[in-house]
Amino acid sequence: MYAVVRMRGQVNVRDSIEDTLKMLRLHRINHCVVLQENAHNKGMIQKVKDYVAYGKIDGTTLAQMLKNRGKLEGGHKLTDEYIAENTDFKSIEDFAQAVYEGRATFKDVPKLKPVIRLHPPRKGHAGIKRSKQMGGVLGNHDEEISLLLNKMR
Repeated sequence: MYAVVRMRGQVNVRDSIEDTLKMLRLHRINHCVVLQENAHNKGMIQKVKDYVAYGKIDGTTLAQMLKNRGKLEGGHKLTDEYIAENTDFKSIEDFAQAVYEGRATFKDVPKLKPVIRLHPPRKGHAGIKRSKQMGGVLGNHDEEISLLLNKMR
């Protein structure tokens, strides 16, 4: 399961890359989506790698993101009570673990927004013009994406 966060804006972006970002639902900076690992998503991520930070996410980080930043339609916060009333899951942690294991999707919770709007990173990031390997923040973070998402909680 991938977490993809848009880091760069839309000025001087080629149309094909902008279309791919729209297909990924990454319309603004600091928006995050969670995607399943498959060839289609991997190809789209590879195409936009110079505008996003991505990596493999675990269940606990997903639960923390949903607890802190999960929103419902109308701007209401996602709570354990809402999950318990409207789904078969007892808490946000149970739902996040099911999503991580592939037993559930974000569509299983009524009115849950598929995009998580994150805060800019605390203490700033290493730069949005260089890749992770060159000391920046763009590109593949692998397992270290949890550190970035924790800074953006």
